[in-house]
Amino acid sequence: MSGLLSKIFGRPYSAVMPTPSGVHALVRRTHEERVLRALREGGAMRRGEIADVVGLSRSTLSEITGSLLHRGAIVVVDTDAGRRVGSGRPAERLALDPGSAQYMGVDFGHRRVHVVVADASHEILLSGSTPYDNDLPWSARIETAFTLIDQLSGAARVHFGALQGIGIGVPGPYPTPPTAGPRPAVGSLGHPEAVGVDAAFVHRFGAAAIVDNNTRLAALAEAISGDQATEDLLYLRLGDGVGGGLVVGGRLVTGSNGLAGEFGHVTVRPAGRQCRCGKHGCLETVASVPAVLAACRAGGAALHSLDDLRSAVRRPHPVVDAVLRDAATAVGAVLGSSAMTLNPARIVIGGEITTIAPVIVRQAAVTIAGQLFPSGVAGPPVRAAGLAEDAGAVGALAAVFHNSPLLAGYPEADAADPRRLTPGGTADGRAQ
Repeated sequence: MSGLLSKIFGRPYSAVMPTPSGVHALVRRTHEERVLRALREGGAMRRGEIADVVGLSRSTLSEITGSLLHRGAIVVVDTDAGRRVGSGRPAERLALDPGSAQYMGVDFGHRRVHVVVADASHEILLSGSTPYDNDLPWSARIETAFTLIDQLSGAARVHFGALQGIGIGVPGPYPTPPTAGPRPAVGSLGHPEAVGVDAAFVHRFGAAAIVDNNTRLAALAEAISGDQATEDLLYLRLGDGVGGGLVVGGRLVTGSNGLAGEFGHVTVRPAGRQCRCGKHGCLETVASVPAVLAACRAGGAALHSLDDLRSAVRRPHPVVDAVLRDAATAVGAVLGSSAMTLNPARIVIGGEITTIAPVIVRQAAVTIAGQLFPSGVAGPPVRAAGLAEDAGAVGALAAVFHNSPLLAGYPEADAADPRRLTPGGTADGRAQ
């Protein structure tokens, strides 16, 4: 969803010029929306941090936040008094009113669904997951998710009366809708039957829903998590399949029909095994978990699960080590070529197998370095994913934060007297 600035500046032109007080009100509302957007997307922040993000002077920001605090749109969540060194007034951290909204992130993996629910201040209210069979029909997967949500909300006594948005991740390419007409087909890679998953959640919860590829959403989660968030990221996840995501300028890149970041279907062995996409020798046929386990078995190592692989890695096994390094080299070749084109700030490789076998990330980093310019300029750091297997759900949640309304449900200040509020609407009493 586009920002509310377009709603302000996109109004039809009027021959009647706004009065000075009207201009002041317009500018003030714009500043408020920028502050609320920063808090919605970034969570709790100090005033100085907000000022840096929105580009307002400290005095203007103090006036804006004072009004928003008075109206209940934002609250003080804590101060740094317990951590502060030296004298001076403790710095308050401000956030959207936690009770004003709830947001849900759902990740339908190949074999498991993850759910995360947060409030408007980004505090996690509940989270959990439940497994299902890889061949379970989508109608049953959705019902499994609903059952999980009911169980989690019942145990935590969380009700969804303030649910504002739902982000949903699904496996494989998810087609982005054109400006008109049906979604384009994505062939055997995606899940055409999952196209209606958003409608099922809208019907169940009565809140807006967005859907995207779960690995792409995991890329967004990795880009914004931790103390070193980045706006430019290459992300690849090794699991039952191999997927990826691109974050450029702080936004997900989907491509013209939703196929951006499909690193798993880049050809690395032209004469290799046939992939489920129909081509031969895709990265997925070499570096996915099933492909790695199959290659180990072909070499004489009886591995049938990630637990078996964990045991084999603990007691060095020459066949297993060779297979892992071969898969990692293929991963590095694909990511290295992409890095040479896109020049990312960071490369992240995810999936449980990277935790079990760190050699994958190390070997991939060596290969990536060999693909880049042989100059004194350091290439992007390559690291294992910092988030757990619920990264797709967290990313879905992040996508909702970046697509939800800014001011839904908050009263506006009277244009003549900023301290006077009208219930449930604008200064002249119109409902929002």
